[in-house]
Amino acid sequence: MLLPIDVEREDDSRWLAEVADLPGVLANGTTATEAVANVRALALRVLADRVKHGETVPEGF
Repeated sequence: MLLPIDVEREDDSRWLAEVADLPGVLANGTTATEAVANVRALALRVLADRVKHGETVPEGF
């Protein structure tokens, strides 16, 4: 399953990427590509931590 990633440009020209299905999983970057890469890495860490601790993860994982 793929989790949708929302990307937007901030007023200061940085890019912000967010995984809405994982509250609090946001990352920024100097380019949209960098922001997406950063948020994907963070999402994987969050999902692994949830699985490790027996917490819920989005359906399909």
